[in-house]
Amino acid sequence: MATADVLKPHATVDEVETGLGKDARENLAVGLSALVADSYMLLVKTQGFHWNVVGPLFRTLHKMTEDQYRELFEGADEIAERIRMLGYPAPGSFAQMSSMSAIKERTDNTPSAEEMVSELIADHETLVRRMREVAVAADELSDTVTNDLLTERMAAHEKTIWMMKATIAQ
Repeated sequence: MATADVLKPHATVDEVETGLGKDARENLAVGLSALVADSYMLLVKTQGFHWNVVGPLFRTLHKMTEDQYRELFEGADEIAERIRMLGYPAPGSFAQMSSMSAIKERTDNTPSAEEMVSELIADHETLVRRMREVAVAADELSDTVTNDLLTERMAAHEKTIWMMKATIAQ
């Protein structure tokens, strides 16, 4: 299912004139929907790793992943609310999110602690790259609100990447 197929504007919001045309808002909503999907898929994976981490890094990673999945939940919520402000529904089912996400679900949540961290780093890097693409589109459309939101989200993910890399540095 394509992202655009799940987006149908809400008439009451669609009537509000904020300086962004309907096409611009739709394009941004499509991009942001993919970011909600990525964020949610990463949240689920992070929480699964939180539950299943073992070994010498247990305490560190158990706490770190708990902080991360809570932060991911807040971030996904902020992005979904921005989609709503643009006049479109946010993805609301796991099936929708799974079909839009570049972050793939893991069927085995029991890799080694180091493998968990490496996979989470790669997923956060993917999400930052995709956020940057939507931020560029938002900038081109003069949508400073979306751009500000994505700048904050990218900074949070980049900090997470740094902290996780420092955790497994040799």
